[in-house]
Amino acid sequence: MLKHNYLQKDYTTNGIEKQLKFPFEIELKIEKSDPVMLLSQYVEEMDLTDLYSTYERIRENQATPRQLLKILLYGYMNREYSSRAIETRCKRDINFMYLLEDNPAPDHSTIARFRSLHFSLCAEKLLAQMSEFLFEIGEISGKNLFVDGTKIESCANKYTFVWKKAVTKNLARLLENIAALVQSCEEEYGIKIIYGNEVHLKHVKRLRKKLYALKKQEKVVFVHGIGKRKHPVQKSIELLEKYMDKLKEYTQKLYKCGKRNSYSKTDEDATFMRLKEDAMLNGQLKPAYNLQHGVDSEYIVWLTIGPQPTDTTTLIPFIKTMEEHLSFKYQKIIADAGYESEENYLFLEKNNQLSFIKPANYEISKTRKYRNDISRVENMEYIEDSDCYICKNQRILSKQYVRNSKTKTGYKREFTVYKCDDCSDCPFKRDCIKGNNCKIPFEERNKVLQVSKKFMKCREEDLERIISEEGCQLRMNRSIQVEGSFGNIKQDMGFRRYLSRGKQNVTAESILLAMAHNINKLHRKIQSDRMGNYLFDLKTTA
Repeated sequence: MLKHNYLQKDYTTNGIEKQLKFPFEIELKIEKSDPVMLLSQYVEEMDLTDLYSTYERIRENQATPRQLLKILLYGYMNREYSSRAIETRCKRDINFMYLLEDNPAPDHSTIARFRSLHFSLCAEKLLAQMSEFLFEIGEISGKNLFVDGTKIESCANKYTFVWKKAVTKNLARLLENIAALVQSCEEEYGIKIIYGNEVHLKHVKRLRKKLYALKKQEKVVFVHGIGKRKHPVQKSIELLEKYMDKLKEYTQKLYKCGKRNSYSKTDEDATFMRLKEDAMLNGQLKPAYNLQHGVDSEYIVWLTIGPQPTDTTTLIPFIKTMEEHLSFKYQKIIADAGYESEENYLFLEKNNQLSFIKPANYEISKTRKYRNDISRVENMEYIEDSDCYICKNQRILSKQYVRNSKTKTGYKREFTVYKCDDCSDCPFKRDCIKGNNCKIPFEERNKVLQVSKKFMKCREEDLERIISEEGCQLRMNRSIQVEGSFGNIKQDMGFRRYLSRGKQNVTAESILLAMAHNINKLHRKIQSDRMGNYLFDLKTTA
């Protein structure tokens, strides 16, 4: 054998290749209980009309959209999220070859285009179709929905933040500079622009037009470089153009922020949030998305992506979008303390759904310190007939007036203000009146309470439900099922950062993860004979 044979591009020319004996049917090498069989069977029965409608034409002798969906889902089921990694697996893994059905392995760019340009357009419909399928075969109950959220880092760079507060401050300073420039130009060139006390955009445009006319009239030639003196008209025009560009930049940034406080330059849909994964241990904010899961019987039946750093304002949009896509309606909504608000309580009540939301003060209300705190409205006696509260010193806090406030979502809350007439000689004043930010001296202050009667009533009704035996079982299942879905995705599947940018692509990635999670969960339930189990039993002590 010659040594130069090793240097040939065709490695079989060295003459020692071995013949691989391979069966004509690839599936003979795959176990019958392998999840790839379940995946293939499910995708074959799916209605992919919406997916196929995103294509103008489908090429022959290449992987079809149905086969691309199969290999993408199977890649996510096996912790393969990169299009290049999936391409490699299609060339080497027998399970991926089985899903391709003798078609050549698609290129990584084909897989990436399929995920971002085709699947993302109909991802929510395909997730809804999977949830409907699970409901039809009796794998989800359609009664109890466990809701929770988590934050996952976006694909944006870390230090590309734009803060709304800083932009607003810079914009105000810029407007002052523009007004000063307009006034100085009026005095220097003897032109009249403003006939009032306010400077508007039309005045700035009018000044720009007159400055260019003045340049043409005086035949001013713009000069640049070291050792050349600029004409005053050139200086004014250049400064005005600079201010106009900055004004346009700040206006665009504020428009992109919208109701958010920040966004990233490299992923404008991502918002800077505080994540639990803090490698630098300095509480650094990172661009991320708020992922909301709705779980039933350990399956993810619906999800949404939002820019909110907290979960309170995500519940209502989540339920509305879910009901638009699913044919069945959940009767009970179970969530943790992060979702408690008067708006959420009343929405669920109006929507004919029972709320099992853990009150924000549930854990602290069990402590002795909380029960002995005489300043709290929960520890005061309420007289319904006269609409007043009785404090520990048996003094009356009578109703003074009703105050209205509006939340960020536009919901109007109503607070009733109660006040004690005289607390001057009360021995419990130091324990009852707290806070040092009041301008009134402590000796002259009287106890004031602000109470939302609707919220208090909803919280009491919800508390009765969650401390019942059914409520304890549902709260236990919430911590197992919906927290378990995030644990599976982040820890078991190793997904902690999105690979694509933009809310639509991020939603598509999240749905691929959810569908892969559901197929893996269905496979494990079938193999362990746990089909039809909706809730874990509540363990009782002897």
